[in-house]
Amino acid sequence: MPTYRLNIEYEGTRYHGWQEQKNARSVAGELRRAIEEAGAPVRELGGSGRTDAGVHALAQVAHLRLAREVDPEPFRRAVNDRLPADVHVLGLVAAPDRFHSRHDAVSRSYLYQISRRRTALAKRFVWWVKRPLDERRMAEAAALLAGKHDFRLFCERPAEQPSTLVVVDGAEVVVDGALILVRLAASHFLWKMVRRVVGALVQVGAGELDRRGFESLLAARAPKSGKGLPAEWTAPPSGLFLEKVLYEGDPPLGPAMPVVPVVAE
Repeated sequence: MPTYRLNIEYEGTRYHGWQEQKNARSVAGELRRAIEEAGAPVRELGGSGRTDAGVHALAQVAHLRLAREVDPEPFRRAVNDRLPADVHVLGLVAAPDRFHSRHDAVSRSYLYQISRRRTALAKRFVWWVKRPLDERRMAEAAALLAGKHDFRLFCERPAEQPSTLVVVDGAEVVVDGALILVRLAASHFLWKMVRRVVGALVQVGAGELDRRGFESLLAARAPKSGKGLPAEWTAPPSGLFLEKVLYEGDPPLGPAMPVVPVVAE
């Protein structure tokens, strides 16, 4: 079967995530429909990762196996003509037969946008936090994320995961105008892990969680009271973007940049 690599951007607001589902609208479902309407039966379509409902992507990567060969660039244009306006195929190129977008990826990065002010234009792409936030405290806590940690307390349904250990390659907090950007890079992520890390960092920035408390959560030590857990602070999906998926030989990430800038008042 001819195999192709796709790079896709999408706004996830109207979708129940990337993964195809029988009773809900998904990004992969729209993509499959458009590909088949363009005249190429799909044998296999898989993404580098499953973004949740409402989460966006700047560069999701997918592998596509078709029943027949296509001319990549004209076919990409034909697929885009059949896609809704909030999904766009950035690139479609021939790939080795064994290419697998998820298994072959070596690193993934997510970017989260927190807004310090109400915004009329970027509402669907930020989390507006009304409380004052100390970005320096957030950056100090984010620095603790690098390395191998048990993210059991930051994961939805941890018992269903093969392992809750994750090696974080890097974490940073950057200020740009009215935005606080949080970027996490790792080989893989657990369900809701990024949104719960961001929620905990906001608690730190608001002065409601100290460094010791954050370190305890990162060590998978839950408070004896059973209160003050990351699940309570899960950030909304609106501010989250799958930023980049890296493969062997790809250049490293550049500086963290806002997707939709929000100027300070």
